[in-house]
Amino acid sequence: MSAELISILVLVVVFVIATTRSINMGALAFAAAFGVGELVADLDADGIFAGFPGDLFVVLVGITYLFAIARANGTTDWLVHASIRLVGGRIALIPWVMFVITGVLTAIGAVSPAAVAIVAPIALSFAARYGISPLLMGAMVVHGAQGGGFSPISIYGSIVNGIVERENLPGNEAALFLASLVANLIIAAVVFVLFGGLKLARHRADAGSTGDDSGKGATSESDEENRLTPPRIATLIALVALVVAVLGFDLDAGLTAVTLAVALSAVWPATSRKAVSEIAWPTVLLICGVITYVGVMEEMGTIKWAGEGVGDIGIPLLAALLLCYVGAIVSAFASSVGIMGALIPLAVPFLAQGEIGAVGMIAALAVSATVVDVSPFSTNGALVLAAAPDVDRERFFRQLMIYGGVIVAAVPAIVWVVLVVPGFG
Repeated sequence: MSAELISILVLVVVFVIATTRSINMGALAFAAAFGVGELVADLDADGIFAGFPGDLFVVLVGITYLFAIARANGTTDWLVHASIRLVGGRIALIPWVMFVITGVLTAIGAVSPAAVAIVAPIALSFAARYGISPLLMGAMVVHGAQGGGFSPISIYGSIVNGIVERENLPGNEAALFLASLVANLIIAAVVFVLFGGLKLARHRADAGSTGDDSGKGATSESDEENRLTPPRIATLIALVALVVAVLGFDLDAGLTAVTLAVALSAVWPATSRKAVSEIAWPTVLLICGVITYVGVMEEMGTIKWAGEGVGDIGIPLLAALLLCYVGAIVSAFASSVGIMGALIPLAVPFLAQGEIGAVGMIAALAVSATVVDVSPFSTNGALVLAAAPDVDRERFFRQLMIYGGVIVAAVPAIVWVVLVVPGFG
């Protein structure tokens, strides 16, 4: 049995044990990374830790730390009320507002995880307050980010169009952008219907109330939540500073969030003291462990081995379908951009045969490799999982994992039929 196949089987075992024994999957994945890395791949500790997502660790810690402070001092409650006033109390519009905001942010150049890190905590605080499914709200945020993610001036769009140009393949920037936008818009609409979005249309929230009909007490509570106290003003300034620093100056979202959280804690330690304990540590362990193991698989060549095996198939259409699935499955655990950078060159040999349209194939690979970012093991999915307040986190993790699995199973085949089989490009 090859080392690459062993690494895949071990990953399956990790999933099975974590699911049946209720052990943190990240801890299991760290143990698997150590065992496979040392015994199968002949990697030392440095080689194993090369896959540890240090940047994602800091993003998860920093964002959940900053927004734990915002929840503690009432800033998120104030933002929820402001959102209600913005849409005239129409709760059903809020998920779509979040979809549009994240889409616009990525379309104008924000990195997808940065946009999700900014929007998801506010969106999920709103969901918790008004009983909206966190899966619905989280999916709307992530699909919004990916919907705008391939505009000609976006990060993803620039990278993929650059790869296409470097490989001397025919490209179409507008088609790439529209393919991703339409795919994510359709998925978002389906999610909205399936997870209670239509029921929200029957409910309106009074911007001046808390949703509690208990009379004077509710009014008093609402007045308190609508008041801008000095800690809330400072926290709002910090959130604006986070947006400006990340989008305007390309600073790291995690390091910026930690710095702002520390500054707020230093000035108002009483309201910020419990924030550190509310950092989503189990989620951090889970995500970092799984991604470290996937890093070991990449280091030992498993990903390249799987891609080349697919590329060697003599039936171009079948090879195209399998490459879309490889992109979707691997991207659910790893960098979407990295996977596209590896898979597009692998597609070059059979694209050169002229039997597969290059424009449609590249768009299908791009959509397949990014729409799965709702997976809790991807950066965006991990941010959604970590940002959700007042939820059963294990249950929410399972929901995201099942939803991500459905997306992985269905979307590559659909985009293959729509974009690849007709031979566009």
